[in-house]
Amino acid sequence: MSTSFIFLLFVVLFIFLSSFFTVKQQTAVIIERFGKFQSIRHSGLQLKIPLIDRIAGRVNLKIQQLDVIIETKTKDNVFVKLKVSVQFMVVKETVYDAFYKLEYPHDQITSYVFDVVRAEVPKLKLDDVFERKDDIAIAVKRELNEAMTTYGYTIINTLVTDIDPDIQVKNAMNRINAADREKTVAEFEAEASRIRIVAKAKAEAESKRLQGQGIADQRREIARGLVESVDVLNGVGINSQEASALIVVTQHYDTLQAIGSDTNSNLILLPNSPQAGSDMLNNMVASFTASNLVGESMKKDLKTITKTNKKKSQEPEKPSDDSEV
Repeated sequence: MSTSFIFLLFVVLFIFLSSFFTVKQQTAVIIERFGKFQSIRHSGLQLKIPLIDRIAGRVNLKIQQLDVIIETKTKDNVFVKLKVSVQFMVVKETVYDAFYKLEYPHDQITSYVFDVVRAEVPKLKLDDVFERKDDIAIAVKRELNEAMTTYGYTIINTLVTDIDPDIQVKNAMNRINAADREKTVAEFEAEASRIRIVAKAKAEAESKRLQGQGIADQRREIARGLVESVDVLNGVGINSQEASALIVVTQHYDTLQAIGSDTNSNLILLPNSPQAGSDMLNNMVASFTASNLVGESMKKDLKTITKTNKKKSQEPEKPSDDSEV
């Protein structure tokens, strides 16, 4: 077997094997013939004419994600960096448009994202950007769908995944948040203090009311007791004036006894002048002496009246005139 024959056999085998190729799942292959579009091949074992047909390219039909970072300014002049994630895919029926109409689809999508974000964010304040990030994502998706459908791409979803303002702005926002929370805490503490003060005032008012009621009841009972004492003394022949004097003397001795029973109590008399002090002391001594005399006299009179009443009760009753008749 000659060398030329072996070489010819090898060439024929190579051409035969190059006629077959495989396409992976979720992938489309573009076949061109002499530089002109011939066909689109999908997953599986495929056949082409060797040396005439060639594989121009492969198109990924899976869902892809492109992350775009944009720096822009808000309405209140704060620079922020936004990270927008775009999820897109090539429609199986429009592989031709996706392959031939766009050379760099990622760059095209990035340009549209920049355009939409820099048109929407400057209309919003920084706080609104955080609150309305979904609106920004919807606007990006709407704009991309209108533009990329023509090129065979469909936008699955767009997400604003990160909003990163300047570090100084972050610190200021944290301080504002902390101050707002401290204000809320102060308001709650003030309200709790007010409630405690009101409750304490109500308790003191109720205590004073009950104390006053107790004092009034005490004085009422004392007055009732004095009236009963006067009635009892009047019943044994002591008039109201003598009874009052006796009650005063009794209360006087009860007061002295109460003062004397407590070893920690002291009675101090502070006169305005020596003469006034001497007169006050003399008057007190005279009052005590008079009170003792009145008390002793009333006790003697009470004993005399008691004996007289007993004798009258023991004497036999005299017969009446009718019985004598």
